[in-house]
Amino acid sequence: MTKMQRRRIFLMRHGSVTYFDASGKPRLPESVPLNEDGRAQADAAGQAFRMAGVRFDRVIVSGLPRTSETAARVLAQLPSGHAPEMPEVWEALQEIRGGRLSTIPTAELQRAFTGAFEGLVVPEQRFLGGESVGELMDRVHPALARLRADASWDTVLLVLHGGVNCAILSWALTGQRLFLGGLAQAPGCINALDVGVEERDWVVRLMNHSPPDALQPGARSTTMEQLFEQYRRLREP
Repeated sequence: MTKMQRRRIFLMRHGSVTYFDASGKPRLPESVPLNEDGRAQADAAGQAFRMAGVRFDRVIVSGLPRTSETAARVLAQLPSGHAPEMPEVWEALQEIRGGRLSTIPTAELQRAFTGAFEGLVVPEQRFLGGESVGELMDRVHPALARLRADASWDTVLLVLHGGVNCAILSWALTGQRLFLGGLAQAPGCINALDVGVEERDWVVRLMNHSPPDALQPGARSTTMEQLFEQYRRLREP
């Protein structure tokens, strides 16, 4: 491979899920499956890859059900031989981990939900009282470095999470240990990044492309803002 030849990372966020049940109580984020919209989003992404003739040498998921189900539906849309039969599971790429919602004081609740996804986020900022943004980057960045160090692939599909994708995109855009929280990641969206041999050789080709809703005309709030509003209603007397 010549120095200027780059390889392609297609980076997806999992499809839409329902984090609160019909009564408004939160579900375990480690086990939630895709909802009807999420299944349609994953199918649409797979169809987009098929129409573009994309072949994947590797497919990597975080191991949480919502990423595994999204990847399975994407791969089901591809012709035989265009991707591995089974994705690899990299647990280091699981979503930023929250703490217990019930322990967060009401006055701090909105910041706990949205603080990790606003502007240039300090590494000490914690998500829902749990893992910090810095701790997230310290497990995601080495995993991506390990992937890049493997010269055996040309095109890889990563099906991950909004926070993890922000960590990857922020690294690609800045070349530094920074976290740009305002990088929107719609459910089932596709990003395309090219990587070269040198550590700082990143080219961001495509961001937050949502095949079923390419222009996202109705999107004005973020996922975490929506989830905060749902949980706030549960907390109200």
